[in-house]
Amino acid sequence: MATSDGLNVFFPVIVLLLAGILMVVGALLVGKLIRPQDPNETKLDAYECGEVPIGAAWSNFNVRFYVVALVFIIFDVESALIFPVATVYKYFVDQSQGGLILVSLLLFIGVLLAGLVYCWGKGDLDWVKTFQAGTSEGNEKEQK
Repeated sequence: MATSDGLNVFFPVIVLLLAGILMVVGALLVGKLIRPQDPNETKLDAYECGEVPIGAAWSNFNVRFYVVALVFIIFDVESALIFPVATVYKYFVDQSQGGLILVSLLLFIGVLLAGLVYCWGKGDLDWVKTFQAGTSEGNEKEQK
């Protein structure tokens, strides 16, 4: 008798892959068959939360929005890592390791706070960043 060699090992994976592809293609085909096919000018318009679109779709955004959003995501994701530790904290206290976990958690929060203070001090959390004239080397060279 042969052991599980060859394609016999991959048979369940292949079946699930084909079933997934078949479901996606089937859903797209059923959608194409049952949806209404009457495009008009209003339906082809860009939808902007009920407002009539004005101007071009390509417009510049202030990069400050992205910086603040990235800082928020970084701190949000890292602070979400505290919750698993909080859920098992009682177990570690019962194992006489509560102090170690508490110090680790406080160190983690300290690093987060240090990062927040750094971003705040650098001005990365301000919507409008102000620059002082003559503070950079380039400005000092231009003044000479």
